[in-house]
Amino acid sequence: MNVPFGPLLVVEDIPNVLELLEVTLRFKGYPVTTARNGQEALEQVAKERPALVITDILMPKMDGYALAHSLRSSPLTRSIPIIFLSATYVTPEDKAFALSLGAVKFLEKPVDTEEFLLTVAEVLTAGPPTIPEPLSAREFYQGYRERLENKLRHKNTQIARTERLLQTLPAEQKPAFEALLAEARLHLEEIQHELDQLFKMLEQVKK
Repeated sequence: MNVPFGPLLVVEDIPNVLELLEVTLRFKGYPVTTARNGQEALEQVAKERPALVITDILMPKMDGYALAHSLRSSPLTRSIPIIFLSATYVTPEDKAFALSLGAVKFLEKPVDTEEFLLTVAEVLTAGPPTIPEPLSAREFYQGYRERLENKLRHKNTQIARTERLLQTLPAEQKPAFEALLAEARLHLEEIQHELDQLFKMLEQVKK
């Protein structure tokens, strides 16, 4: 299978999800390179221009939104098509922000394999994507801040509901919800960290 320009770059921080996506694409004959966050992805792009970037959004060091903004901000990488995958950022506003950054497609996790492969094939055969003008740094950080603050509110509500539920559950049902609570608290910490970093960047943009 001939893929124009280079391999498909898959960016995902969860090892088993990364492996699943990589194996699925390789099985169909696509050359694949991988990265575990946006920072690694930019290093890969500098070495070899990919035909397509398939990226998660919520990742450490540099997430998918920041990766897309970085790619779109450079004339050298502006035209590389981007597909977003996410289980966390799935509201209409999240998707609209992703498309404003120049993503050509947005798929929700868990990913349906047939839908995923069909989307990849469509993007690769569609020719150069129509890319909107890159957002300014201020527009990007403001939009990103709104998405993170919305996610933080949602996660806090989820944690409060789970904590209330745990008080009423029988003992045999508690472990599963305790695990959910621990995962939600971890996500909350990640989102709060992203928000803290973002406030620092916003301060730099204002200067």
